[in-house]
Amino acid sequence: MCWTTCCPTTGAHRTTHPYRNEVTAVVEKIRSNSRGLDTPREARKRILPRLRPNPDRFGSGTENIARFMGTPQFLFYMTVFVVVWLTFNTIAPENLRFDSAALGFTALTLMLSLQASYAAPLLLLAQNRQDDRDRVSMREDRQRAERNLSDTEYLTREIAELRIALREVATRDYVRSELRSILEELLETTDGQELTLQKRKPRKPSDSTVALPKVPPAGRKPVR
Repeated sequence: MCWTTCCPTTGAHRTTHPYRNEVTAVVEKIRSNSRGLDTPREARKRILPRLRPNPDRFGSGTENIARFMGTPQFLFYMTVFVVVWLTFNTIAPENLRFDSAALGFTALTLMLSLQASYAAPLLLLAQNRQDDRDRVSMREDRQRAERNLSDTEYLTREIAELRIALREVATRDYVRSELRSILEELLETTDGQELTLQKRKPRKPSDSTVALPKVPPAGRKPVR
């Protein structure tokens, strides 16, 4: 008795995979290599260095160019340049002309088209940077407004508490009236005490009254 997995195959011959040898060779080559599959490969060496321009510097440069292109000086310089170009290529001798008028000033047209094609992206870059600055300034303004609102609410609550506390504080008129009433009560009490003392005080005999002799009682002789 034997298990199915342990029994030899019957009825057919064992055949090998057609690419088994190639796969085995590749695996052996990978194993023989000092680096395994878990080891990252080295970075490829670039012939030309990778350009990594500073976005802030590039953005500030584009803004300066776009700002200059929107000034009257740029329009004046551009007009003078075009007029000089057309005049020279029209009046100058044939051997000195570099842009033929018969061909419609092809070089000038190409140059102006190139300038326009570069001007549009520069303007868009400047506009994007301006939008970013506006967004940051709006966020700061919103935070400042919220902070001012919270400060105002705090001051309002403090002022309300001070008003409530001042209502319970005695004012000058109230103190004067209370002192006046206490003084009147003290004066009334003093007057009443004086009247009571005057009533209780014994009277002294006056000088106009005559002293009467004492009469001895009956049955007794007067003492001489």
